[in-house]
Amino acid sequence: MIETHSRARPFLQSRARRAALAVTAGLLLAPAAPRAAETLELAAGIHRIEAEVANTFEGRATGLMHRSAMAAGRGMLFVFPDVAVHCMWMRNTLIPLSVAFLDEGGRIINIEDMQAQTETNHCARRPARYALEMNLGWFRQRGVKAGAAIAGMDRAPPPR
Repeated sequence: MIETHSRARPFLQSRARRAALAVTAGLLLAPAAPRAAETLELAAGIHRIEAEVANTFEGRATGLMHRSAMAAGRGMLFVFPDVAVHCMWMRNTLIPLSVAFLDEGGRIINIEDMQAQTETNHCARRPARYALEMNLGWFRQRGVKAGAAIAGMDRAPPPR
């Protein structure tokens, strides 16, 4: 019995060592935690906006997908690599949103309301550099309309 026990002990130590190595290797090989999104303070008249910035392909492709809520005064600014007629849709987006398409100077071209989890295209009426998504009705409730300037756009990071 002592002999069996003495043989089992190195096996258990070896097994525990292998498990520890596997955990360590898993931590080293695991993908890095997502980086916190950069935010930018903007304003529509007297109304402050804290906008997450989506200036990478991945950020623009994901947008606000899979989120169940967004705080009042929060939004997402999409920075496009080119000035074009950009369109947005709501696949996998759980909250209804309003999107303002902006020109290079930060003036609103048009605002579109978008319903959650739909694939309807909502497009800029003319070439846009940016899109700003806010909770549904945010612009209308504050009297912000096409032609209004969004302050702070000069601090928007370039597209990557």
